[in-house]
Amino acid sequence: MMARRRPLSIGIILAENFTLSAFSLFIDPIRLAADESDRSRPIQCRWSILSSRPEPVRASCGVSVGQTVRFPDPREFDYVAVIGGILHGGRQVDEATITYLQAAARAGVTLIGVCTGSFILCRAGLMEGRRVCVNWLHYQDFLDAFPGHAVSAERLFEADGDRITCAGGAGAADLATFLIERHIGRSAAQKSRQVLLFDSARGGEEAQPHPPVGDGVADPRVRRALLLMEQNLADPLPIAGIAARLGLSTRQLERVFHAALGRRPSALYRTLRLRYARWLLDNTNRSVTDIALDAGFSDCAHFSRQFKELHGFPPSGGRVGGNLGRLPGAGDGRGEGGELAGGRVFE
Repeated sequence: MMARRRPLSIGIILAENFTLSAFSLFIDPIRLAADESDRSRPIQCRWSILSSRPEPVRASCGVSVGQTVRFPDPREFDYVAVIGGILHGGRQVDEATITYLQAAARAGVTLIGVCTGSFILCRAGLMEGRRVCVNWLHYQDFLDAFPGHAVSAERLFEADGDRITCAGGAGAADLATFLIERHIGRSAAQKSRQVLLFDSARGGEEAQPHPPVGDGVADPRVRRALLLMEQNLADPLPIAGIAARLGLSTRQLERVFHAALGRRPSALYRTLRLRYARWLLDNTNRSVTDIALDAGFSDCAHFSRQFKELHGFPPSGGRVGGNLGRLPGAGDGRGEGGELAGGRVFE
């Protein structure tokens, strides 16, 4: 008779102001893989919420989650995962938690940092000589906190021996199904994906959507401007509006961009949006029209010309049914770059 496989066992530590989506997207595939249908019995997988104290831990959205067990012997787990969250909201974990993570590392337990959980592992001295994966949003934060440490904001997650770091977001589900397939099998991982309506498996090497331009830019004003651009792709902000948010005039913003990157902010913004469009073209089956809208272009013909100028081929190349032409609701006026969003010239 074949010996029964030991259940996959995972301990989860939640940081103060942890990201609820990272936690839920990590734990739910494991819950679904643990049992048949949606019964959630911990048969093939077991999970525990670990904490040094009995009080619930508050997520950044205000929801609180309580512990299921105080810190047990870490050797009970195949993995101990730390779910991070807000970086600048005070202390993320207490000294007892750091001590427990260090004990788990000495015991040979694989440690996982999800979202900004990688920052916690680094501060505990547990990532020396290891590669770290972070969300593009926190790339500069990581460089500021750990200068010289090898870091990537391009992948979904990074497995480096007995350390795994994950950018968070939807990548937390991809990491969970990776662990399920590794320990339980492909069918269990596939079941989790199908129930959660994920259409396909993504490995850690898959690219994060639209990583930012200007990584490592020294001027904090330029970094903040680029972040504002990243967060407003489908409905781009006017350059004057970005400058105002930074307490600068448009001319001052032009000067700091030229000094830092040798380009105008409007040109960088357009490049950022077109690079995002390229990512959508390469990684989704969405129509050219939808991609143009998501990249902040109301005139699809103009989008196609700009795309070809940057990438060397039109977005409709190799695509079936690319609906080129004037998009619904588009105005007739154009700014310097030819696009409008919500009636506002942003170039």
